[in-house]
Amino acid sequence: MLNIQLARKYGVAIFEIAKEENKLEEYGTELHDVSSEIFAHADLKVFLTNPQIQPQAKKELLIKLLQGEISDMMLKFLLLLVDKRRIALLEAIDECYQELSNKAQGIVVADVTNAFELKEELQERLRSKLEDVTGKKVKLRLHDDKSIIGGIIVKIGDCRMDGSVIGRLQALRAELMASN
Repeated sequence: MLNIQLARKYGVAIFEIAKEENKLEEYGTELHDVSSEIFAHADLKVFLTNPQIQPQAKKELLIKLLQGEISDMMLKFLLLLVDKRRIALLEAIDECYQELSNKAQGIVVADVTNAFELKEELQERLRSKLEDVTGKKVKLRLHDDKSIIGGIIVKIGDCRMDGSVIGRLQALRAELMASN
């Protein structure tokens, strides 16, 4: 619980800075990319989150890896996280930031689960249709799950639309069981 509160505190802080500097999208992209890269490489994650390694060594590595690749403000933010021994919270900070940023920009996130990878053209058509339905800008978060056999499942907030083959089979089964 404490970690969630701390992550929220840092997420709100970087969000406020981004909002003030009118760089919500830029900082959001940088934060997400850095978070994804750090936690995708096990050795890097272990090094940065290990409390026995001196913060100075971690900061030197981050500077070597990221200087010139991301904005100075984002680099300073990451170095602050190292100094405060909060770099392990980076993924949670990113989630909090993205949530705040999306809300501020009027963006809703649609979790789309499908059996096979959606082509770019289909993604655009789906995004456009969801924007018409919601009246807001929609950001798709794609998930592949072969167990749904075919079709898609779309979840936006508490609303869930199941157009999957497995969903229809389950509904048919429930209907047949109820009629017996």
